[in-house]
Amino acid sequence: VAELLMLLLVLALNCNSSTAATASPTAPHVKPSYSFGRTFLGLDKCNACIGTSMCKKFFKEEIRFDTWLSSHLKLPPSYLLSYLGNYTDDAKSWRMVDITRLTTKYQHDRADKRICVSLLKTKTCSLEHALRRTHRFQKWLRAKRLTPDLVQGLPSPMLRCPSQRLLDRIVRRYAEVPDAGSIYMDHLTDRDKLRLLYTLSVNSHPILLQIFPDVEGWPFPRYLGSCGRLVVSASTRPLRDFYGAAPEVAADLALQLLAVLRSMGTNDLNYFFYFTHVNAGTFGVFSNGHLFIRDASTLGIIDKEEGNQLIDSQQEYKDIFSCLTVDCQSAFVSCNSIREKHSLVMVCQELLPKLLKGKFLQPVQEKIDSFLQHCAGGFADDQGINEAIAMLAELLKPLRSCDSRFAYRYPDCKYSDKY
Repeated sequence: VAELLMLLLVLALNCNSSTAATASPTAPHVKPSYSFGRTFLGLDKCNACIGTSMCKKFFKEEIRFDTWLSSHLKLPPSYLLSYLGNYTDDAKSWRMVDITRLTTKYQHDRADKRICVSLLKTKTCSLEHALRRTHRFQKWLRAKRLTPDLVQGLPSPMLRCPSQRLLDRIVRRYAEVPDAGSIYMDHLTDRDKLRLLYTLSVNSHPILLQIFPDVEGWPFPRYLGSCGRLVVSASTRPLRDFYGAAPEVAADLALQLLAVLRSMGTNDLNYFFYFTHVNAGTFGVFSNGHLFIRDASTLGIIDKEEGNQLIDSQQEYKDIFSCLTVDCQSAFVSCNSIREKHSLVMVCQELLPKLLKGKFLQPVQEKIDSFLQHCAGGFADDQGINEAIAMLAELLKPLRSCDSRFAYRYPDCKYSDKY
């Protein structure tokens, strides 16, 4: 018996050692690493950039490009103008965001080269050093308040007819700095001033999103922040994606488009917004069916309360900041030439026909086509613009439906006479 027990013990020990020898060691969990390059984000160009409020989100992987969800984990090409992304606050729930550049990387690179050649006569240079030496930025450094003379000649349509009230709003609501709630620029460092000036010179889209936020009812997507030369905002699908939509969807979007145009001309703050150009990407639609202005870069603003404080001849002043993204010879649109019908006529020419063409039964379709043709040709005066919008709206209202596809107004529409 003793010998048998000893034999069983030896066999058990041999089995355990054999198992231990053949078992593979537990591999340590390696978290995939996403390598940005400062060049991809544009951080290497700061402070000739937009801001850095979103950089931590990028580096902590709380903002991910859509391609990051694939097995390859590669960054998208740097030459694209915009990217679809995912954003999280808790690492559990994700929401879609748009990650965009103010211009294409090619245009950015060309503008950077122009700065070096124009100011320092070299092909490459420190952009910040070059821009700091300019007469305009030196005036910004000395200024306590952002005044019309500091922005004259900048290419942004938003600043072609500036009022002091609008400029105070920019300083007070500039989201890339801690909120001071002040119209004076004391809370802006030299770095902050250069970033604000650069953004206004290249593309005012992110500034418009900041000073007219969606939470106050303005028709813009939410500004989430920026990193280098990339801007992060709430995601929308461009209107072009809906040109083939069902008739009731097209009618609903057209009505929302008319409502946005009406609010641009009449709002509580007494600002008049107008487009200098529209295309199929100017407007976008959220997942709940709500239509917003997706690209605000071509929006001009006239202050109906204060008026513009620069006469048109003063706006002819130009420097390097006037030429970063446009031809230096480009002429400014006269503030006095903008009419109330301006945006509606462009929308009737470029967008509504593609959205509404051939969607409805006769005689409704014929009436819509006739109106759009008349609208695209312009109106004799501005007095009938609101009446014209109301007329088209009356044609479209019975054509939309009330169901879960229109989550922004459902189920409220079931219990409202307006629908």
